Amino acid sequence: MIAFATALALAVVIEGVLLALFTRPMQKLMAETALLPGHVVRWVGVIATGLGVAAIWLIRR
Repeated sequence: MIAFATALALAVVIEGVLLALFTRPMQKLMAETALLPGHVVRWVGVIATGLGVAAIWLIRR
């Protein structure tokens, strides 16, 4: 559980750094994402999740 909480906190830190350093590009990206159909955003999320799980599996192997 500690590892999960640490990973979650690290994800928040990374997102915060991206928002702080690249404010305008991140705003543009979020606005463009809002225009995409829901099923496209969902599939991008599924693919990103799969890649993340695969990366964790390879790293922890």
